[in-house]
Amino acid sequence: MTKEPMAHPQIFDRDALQLRRARRKPEAMFLHDMARDEIEDRLSMVKRVFTKPAIIAPFAEPWEDLLPGAKIVEDHDVLDLEPQAHDLVIHVMALHCANDPVGQLIQCRRALQEDGLLLVVTLGGQTLHELRRALAEAETYVSGGLSPRVAPMGEIRDLGALLQRAGFALPVADLVPLTVHYRDITHLMHDLRAMGETNTMSDRLRTPTRRSLFHLADHIYAQNFAADDGKRMATFELVCLTGWSPADSQPQPLRPGSAKTRLADALKVPEVKLPDSER
Repeated sequence: MTKEPMAHPQIFDRDALQLRRARRKPEAMFLHDMARDEIEDRLSMVKRVFTKPAIIAPFAEPWEDLLPGAKIVEDHDVLDLEPQAHDLVIHVMALHCANDPVGQLIQCRRALQEDGLLLVVTLGGQTLHELRRALAEAETYVSGGLSPRVAPMGEIRDLGALLQRAGFALPVADLVPLTVHYRDITHLMHDLRAMGETNTMSDRLRTPTRRSLFHLADHIYAQNFAADDGKRMATFELVCLTGWSPADSQPQPLRPGSAKTRLADALKVPEVKLPDSER
């Protein structure tokens, strides 16, 4: 008897996510502007002309004129990508709300031709850590428990490891931190709503939250994360991932013990032989 494959956990409510995104406002898209700057910067350092690009993004507008002839793909669970159809795939500002991030990366690898490039920009683990802490402390005090309010996001080391799990070669991960000042917690949450980035976790509360919880959360926020001018500091962290679809022409690591030059010779120092007991 053949077993059915296990479905990945539905961490995010995709229907709610689409509704949140539909209410976005152009003036709150600064994270996408930053992501585009990072993509352009990384492409400028690659000495190659890409002729078959694909861009996976929640919103098409910021990316339509990035690369001529690029295919713009919405970040559904199953991506609209043909196998080995692209020499460049850009996955931007969507991996942090994917139910199966490894699956997304595997689909990207399959869509790449041999030695094709993947560029990813996503929100990292320190994003909104101040808001997460303030809401958690306030809710614990008001109701004696916790509910999912700020989605967990991957740390840079974990996100880099996802590239390897998905089969990419030469993986690189780095991050770009940003601190934004807000008048109060309400101002921050209005901005998140305008970005389409409010809570869409499947386990979120479906009943209205008492106003007293947000008043207390703002007080905790101000006590712990206020700037000199009293405004609330909010961290956003962009993690940038780079990987290549495997190819025989790529640099390969040497096998252990295959080096033909001794380290002592390279450093021009005498080799010191250790006694057997110290080896």
